[in-house]
Amino acid sequence: MGKPCIICVAITGSVPTQADNPAVPVTIAEQIESTHAAFEAGATIAHCHVRDENGKPTSDPDRFARLMEGLRDHCPGMIIQLSTGGRSGAGRERGGMLSLRPDMASLTVGSNNFPTRVYENAPDLVDWLASEMRTYDIKPEIEAFDLSHIHQAAAMNRDGRLAGKLYVQFVMGVKNAMPADKDTFDFYVKTVKRLAPEAEWCGAGIGSNQIVLNEWCVANGGHARTGLEDNIRLDKSTLAPSNAALVARVSALCEQYERPVATWQQARDILDLRPAT
Repeated sequence: MGKPCIICVAITGSVPTQADNPAVPVTIAEQIESTHAAFEAGATIAHCHVRDENGKPTSDPDRFARLMEGLRDHCPGMIIQLSTGGRSGAGRERGGMLSLRPDMASLTVGSNNFPTRVYENAPDLVDWLASEMRTYDIKPEIEAFDLSHIHQAAAMNRDGRLAGKLYVQFVMGVKNAMPADKDTFDFYVKTVKRLAPEAEWCGAGIGSNQIVLNEWCVANGGHARTGLEDNIRLDKSTLAPSNAALVARVSALCEQYERPVATWQQARDILDLRPAT
């Protein structure tokens, strides 16, 4: 058997609604229930956003605290990763929940285009978020929307702004950003291995690209992200019934490529995380 594959489930995000797919978990209770099912299906990282009482994205630390408490109760050992993404807030409010000390948090180290706007990540904000993650012993997941983000993460790792072994996620298939292109994917992998040989990496494909990136990652020794944040369908005509169903697809790919699905203990060891609390 090959290297264990860590499965990350991005449970909610900032964009999909229950009008798009009734399975999208919006309330804290729904998120906890959906994550628990995904955990039982093999996911060991929960990538988390929260919504306000109107279902709109927010960076409210109180809501993140309630979600973390529920996940720790119902998914013991699961790696909790909070989003510092720009759709949920502006400026430093994007990192206002980091004092909660999740295991991980997302970090985008540069700007890029989104479908209708610029996803702005100014250098001073990136440095502040990275500093907060060092302060609270949080492992960043570098969200690489562009090749330059991999180079920047490696530079920040070398000069100490990002501590320890890097974990880099290739985000592909966002409109107006990097498409899901196999040659580019292969070059991303090659670049990570050259610039940060000890780094772990994974991939996230948006929409119908999700299963494509899942297979590329599993087949090439990386880790995989799935979930309703990135994709609400099993195929063009079928809505995904749950986050767990999307996790099950990745688990099947792991079996096909003779890679075990990482347990939460293995995932923590692979990523050099602190013990579960």
